[in-house]
Amino acid sequence: MVVFAAAGIVAQGNGAGTDPALLVLVGAVAVVLGVFIGLAIQRRLTRQRIGSAKVQADELVQRAIKEAEEERKRRSLELKDEELRVRAEFEQETRDTRKELRRLEQRIQQRDENLDRKVALIDKKEEELIGREKSVDKKAKELDRKDRKLSQLIEDENRQLQRISGMNRHEAREQLLNRMEDEVTKEAAGLIRRIEGEARETADKSAKKIIGDALQRIASDYVAEVTVSSVSLPNDEMKGRIIGREGRNIRALEAATGIDIIIDDTPEAVILSGFDPVRKEIARLALERLMLDGRIHPARIEEVVAKVRKEMEQTIKEAGEEAAFEVGVHGLHPELIKALGRLRFRYSYGQNVLRHSIEVAHVMGMMAAELDVDVPLAKRIGVLHDVGKALSHEVEGPHALIGAEFAKRYRESATVVNGIAAHHLDEEPKSILAVLSQAADSLSAARPGARSETLSIYIKRLEKLEEVAKSFRGIEKAYAMQAGREIRVLVEPDRVNDDEALVLARKLSKKIEGELEYPGQIKVTVIRETRAIEFAR
Repeated sequence: MVVFAAAGIVAQGNGAGTDPALLVLVGAVAVVLGVFIGLAIQRRLTRQRIGSAKVQADELVQRAIKEAEEERKRRSLELKDEELRVRAEFEQETRDTRKELRRLEQRIQQRDENLDRKVALIDKKEEELIGREKSVDKKAKELDRKDRKLSQLIEDENRQLQRISGMNRHEAREQLLNRMEDEVTKEAAGLIRRIEGEARETADKSAKKIIGDALQRIASDYVAEVTVSSVSLPNDEMKGRIIGREGRNIRALEAATGIDIIIDDTPEAVILSGFDPVRKEIARLALERLMLDGRIHPARIEEVVAKVRKEMEQTIKEAGEEAAFEVGVHGLHPELIKALGRLRFRYSYGQNVLRHSIEVAHVMGMMAAELDVDVPLAKRIGVLHDVGKALSHEVEGPHALIGAEFAKRYRESATVVNGIAAHHLDEEPKSILAVLSQAADSLSAARPGARSETLSIYIKRLEKLEEVAKSFRGIEKAYAMQAGREIRVLVEPDRVNDDEALVLARKLSKKIEGELEYPGQIKVTVIRETRAIEFAR
């Protein structure tokens, strides 16, 4: 404004004729004043801005302090909440631990009570046994007294009989025994002939009874060996998990596998029982996987069993393929391969049936090579000869005929089918290879060591068999044959007649049953040969 006013004065002066120097001076003064005034105004504005900035800065500081305080309070609340949560979790875990300890304490107390009851029961039984033992001792003394009295009476009676008959005791005894032996021998021979005649009329019934008796003799040990196996557990608590709530886990496992699972007092072990070795192996593998996995419930059990069953089918197939490759047999139908693989899990008197089949194939191949007949065909018959054992629980009949029918179904040649059917003489052999299958099967099954038997035990069994046979009166020679499956006895014809030979065979078989242990059965053959000799002069 000052500059504008000075400029107006200068303009007025120029119009009125004023001095130019004065005008210049006035203009300069006006410019200087304008500069100072501008600087003053600018300084004032700057001070105002600085003051405003300070106010804003103070406000920002106050706001920051307030937000920091709020953040501190919020973090403090969060820490308190976290502390409360951790404390609650700790208290819950503590309660759970105390509950588990109480439960364990109750179980231990219950076990102690059970042990106390068992100890009391044992003490009671021990007292009863002591009482019975005293009673038995008393009765034994009474029997001894009566026995002595009876012996005295018999001795008096014998002396009186000797006095009346005029013979001593030994002579009378020999005469009586000889007479009774002759009578009993004749009656026994007639009775045996009559019984055998009736048995021929009722052959089917008699055969079933013989088979039943044989099974009863061998079933106990053999079935326990083949049908039962145990699975080790990491601890006894695993038994409870396997059983499951109200037994649902064990029922699901038995239903899925078809195997009985026995959980008893055996520590850290369960028993698997079943007649199908493949199912038993599936149950064993499934149970081991479930224990490793830790998740044991019906749905998981069905899933694991299905997976193991699928893997088992592959294992069976691979076992059959390996057996066929080992003996050099090619072109077998896949179903025959699977049946061969199933033999890996079957045993006969401790001998693995698949290894036995492979061994028979090798033996037949070597014999066929010596006789210059078809070696590959011989091996094919050998490896398939027991294939019926993989199906014998599904089809009725002898395993040789079952296997032959099975091989025929899958287009094996007539020679192979006959070789399988004839290896136990269920069918007449129609080729030399069928005869070789009989010989190779007998060699593999009967050789020392094939059926869990050492050579020394094998030889001792044969020697004992001959000793038992020679212990009877009238026997001239005895020979153990067919690797101990048959005993042939030659009797003296002048001391043993035909009827007595029949009785002797029966007595010898009974004595063998009572004194020897052997697999399968032993055929007893008594031979009485009468020779008529004359000289032509």
